[in-house]
Amino acid sequence: MTAIDPAVTGGLYAIDKLQAHLANVRHLAISIFVVSGSSLLIQRRASTKYHSANLWANTVCSHPRWQETPEHCAQRRLQEELGWTVPLKPFGQIDYAAQVGELYENEQVHCFWGRFDESIDTANFNTREVGAVNWLTIPEILQQMDQQPQTFTEWFKIYMTNHHEMISTALQQPG
Repeated sequence: MTAIDPAVTGGLYAIDKLQAHLANVRHLAISIFVVSGSSLLIQRRASTKYHSANLWANTVCSHPRWQETPEHCAQRRLQEELGWTVPLKPFGQIDYAAQVGELYENEQVHCFWGRFDESIDTANFNTREVGAVNWLTIPEILQQMDQQPQTFTEWFKIYMTNHHEMISTALQQPG
């Protein structure tokens, strides 16, 4: 059981990740955006994921464990999901809520970006977490989201629709 920090008024407490998504409890999350040139690394979530399986999302998205910092969670999950790390820099926070089937996304997301190291093998990902990876520019992502919105996670669509300027600005920073 993974415990996460709900970002609720009145204090933080531990809650199971699935329970937070079932009960629509506001909680902490992290999202990572790794870039190479003008392209963003996106991942298709593994078919075994209980939530948004087989859908495309940003490089990594996850939840901190109880009393784990978002920064530590971001580095840990990048390694656990993709099998490598790069230096990550925080660039903002996105708060959003969305219903996804019988589950709810109600998250306070700490965002991080990193620059890809060309010596890394992107094909060495954890297949229990990731089904595929792809490099796309933000205009290409927006075009695909417009043409095939059902192939993307709700949170990634929210990020790219409502926050793509903040994300684009962060990703253009010198590494």
